Amino acid sequence: MNWFESFVLGLVQGLTEFLPISSSAHLRLTAAFAGWQDPGAAFTAITQIGTEAAVIIYFRKDIGRIISMWARSLFNRALRHDHDAQMGWLVIVGSLPIGVLGITLKDAVEGPFRDLRLIATTLIVMGVVLGIADRLAARDEKGGRHRAAKQRKTLTDLGVKDGLLYGVCQAMALIPGVSRSGATISGGLFMGYTRESAARYSFLLAIPAVLASGVYELKDAGQGHVAWGPTIFATIVAFVVGYAVIAWFMRFISNKSFMPFVVYRILLGIVLFALVAAGVLAPHAGETAG
Repeated sequence: MNWFESFVLGLVQGLTEFLPISSSAHLRLTAAFAGWQDPGAAFTAITQIGTEAAVIIYFRKDIGRIISMWARSLFNRALRHDHDAQMGWLVIVGSLPIGVLGITLKDAVEGPFRDLRLIATTLIVMGVVLGIADRLAARDEKGGRHRAAKQRKTLTDLGVKDGLLYGVCQAMALIPGVSRSGATISGGLFMGYTRESAARYSFLLAIPAVLASGVYELKDAGQGHVAWGPTIFATIVAFVVGYAVIAWFMRFISNKSFMPFVVYRILLGIVLFALVAAGVLAPHAGETAG
């Protein structure tokens, strides 16, 4: 991998990590379309450290408050009913599914899951799921001729059951094309949470899993065609771009629909299927390229 490739892939990672369109799929597709070698799961996991650093800085006040209250609640039982202390435990609980499945399915994530046909399928299927979830949320918010608007849940309503369900949704993002934010936000909307609450918990929940995955994959950096220098450079680019994207996205979802992302996912999946069927792209394009 040269420096130009690392810049482009870092840019793609930063642009797509927080949007419900799958950063891992876009890294894979960018390499395939450009005729580059697949950067691989290790490169993806490490560059995600950059985007998660953006999350930590953007939500630094929330994270600092949660960690502080959670730590204090370990020694002070009276604080264990505090919302921030409970959020600390809920982030831990919600991180368990992806931790278990990430280890169990590691070989599949690095191999068969990167098939372009599977990515096209998950782009379309999860696009439909996100679209349905978004429509349900809009119906509750606006009401209708024969029904009143329905109050949706916020993070103060989050409990262990919902936290685990969020975690299961996040674990689905081990398959490129699903999208970590897309799956968890969709799950949150189906469970009755507001768009803002679903997105906020999605980003907080991703921090332990992504950082743990990135640190674990550090051992593979510098091996094969992906060197340390370009990997670090891509991670820095992903951080800078990712911070700008998350700030925009949190403003966007406060009063906008997810339908533009739904349409984009479905169209991209259809185009990808067509290119593979026409022989323009091989299902494993880039995996053995030099």
